[in-house]
Amino acid sequence: MGSADSLPDDVATLKAMVIAAEAALLEEQAKARNLEAEARARALLIEQMKFTIAKLRHERFGQSSERGVVLEQLELQLCDLEEDASQAEATAQLAAAKAASEKVEVRAFERRKPARRPLPEHLPRERIVYPSPSACPCCGGVLHKLGEDVTETLELIPRQWKVIQHVREKFSCRSCEAITQPPAPSHPIARGRAGPGLLAHILFSKYGLHLPLNRQSTVYAREGIDLDVSTLADWVGAAAATLMPLVLLIREHVFAAERIHADDTTVPVLAKGQTRTGRLWTYVRDDRPFGGRDPPAAAFFYSPDRGAKHPEQHLASYAGLMQADAYAGFNRLYGAGRKPGPIIEAACWAHARRKFFDLARLDKAPIAIEAVERIDVLFAIEREINGKTPQERLHVRNERSRPLLVALETWLHEQRAKLSGQSKVGKAIAYSLTRWAALTRFLDDSRLCMSNNAAEREIRPITVGRNNWTFAGSDQGGHRAAAIYTLIQSARLNDVDPHAWLADVLARLQDHPAKRIDELLPWNWKRERPQKAAA
Repeated sequence: MGSADSLPDDVATLKAMVIAAEAALLEEQAKARNLEAEARARALLIEQMKFTIAKLRHERFGQSSERGVVLEQLELQLCDLEEDASQAEATAQLAAAKAASEKVEVRAFERRKPARRPLPEHLPRERIVYPSPSACPCCGGVLHKLGEDVTETLELIPRQWKVIQHVREKFSCRSCEAITQPPAPSHPIARGRAGPGLLAHILFSKYGLHLPLNRQSTVYAREGIDLDVSTLADWVGAAAATLMPLVLLIREHVFAAERIHADDTTVPVLAKGQTRTGRLWTYVRDDRPFGGRDPPAAAFFYSPDRGAKHPEQHLASYAGLMQADAYAGFNRLYGAGRKPGPIIEAACWAHARRKFFDLARLDKAPIAIEAVERIDVLFAIEREINGKTPQERLHVRNERSRPLLVALETWLHEQRAKLSGQSKVGKAIAYSLTRWAALTRFLDDSRLCMSNNAAEREIRPITVGRNNWTFAGSDQGGHRAAAIYTLIQSARLNDVDPHAWLADVLARLQDHPAKRIDELLPWNWKRERPQKAAA
């Protein structure tokens, strides 16, 4: 038993321990509160970002490039934020649990869970029934089933590879000794070691998902299938040749339109150990904004440079309205004496707006800010009448848009008089005023749109893809890419799954009557699906 002299030391030690414990508890409590505050702030930011993304997705008109860049950045940032929120939530729960074990009540912050969507009904279901007791665990009595609780989880099973053997049995006649054998089946390509589903997958992965053949080869090798890049390239080239009749039909359909959109983008091309800059051009037919019933489509072309002769060749048979940017190479197409007829220029307000938008965003120029605001009002009106009949569009434009444009032209002239022609704002104003007739042509023709965004949307997958595939291997590779992009983007415009469509078309094309090949175009193929399902 200790002496009386040691009691003060024990009391002091006990007090120190109590103080240390209280300090530790307060520290844990403060940490939990901080984590909760961070989680709340992050949840608010996520909701704000989701609203912004939804708004940008909804606004289909307006300047496409800056909206597209901002949207992609926001979506990437949102993904990281949601991952951070999940991690922060788990950390806060652990801190709350630790504090609770120390008898300190700290309420954990519960992040609002995203609404769970039901799992797709079309997927097959595999039931795993957990064994139940054969008798009541309490009294040993007989059990009777009352019902069941089912919890569904989505699972992924690696895709299945298989070899299909096409067997043609031979038979001989005992009477005349003739040998009979069914004819050889048609294959999608001459070197028929690849089925239509595999060919469609390779094509769509390369041009629709931007996965180069060398990466595809690596993926297949991990799955136990050795397919050299040279083999895949051979298949892609052969499949492109097989599908070319459909490409030509789509191009013919596009240039039969009364109005088209035109745009181009760069594509690096390999040349003697270095790359040079080629171009991919797109011409889009989309009558949906003015209620047209003809199916939309996009025709792509490749050229080794941006010379004016290339669009002149592409558009040799076309006469009508064309919405495009201010590329000087189009100028000869707008000549009154052109054969088979003039192409009527309709300029793009998105490009005109971009000149002011950059100045408003970077330099905070008041004139540029007001110009963007005025132009955005016009785009808002266009969103309201998108898809309306030509008569409705023309009426609204005359009633609401025309007075705004008259006022905008007057205001631009006034501001231009105050500025140097060499200033940034002065150049932006000059860009619009020198193209005023082409910019305002949409007021008198309801088939026209305010912008060339329809073409820019079709070009965007190429700008995304070239970051992956880096360059085209040759000019021939550029022409092939243009052909496959024509197929994939036209299918997408008609809400057709490009992968499924390509697989079915490759399986049928060799035996399909040439006179009825138009039945395989995406919009006709789409109408055929419900009929087959009903049969």
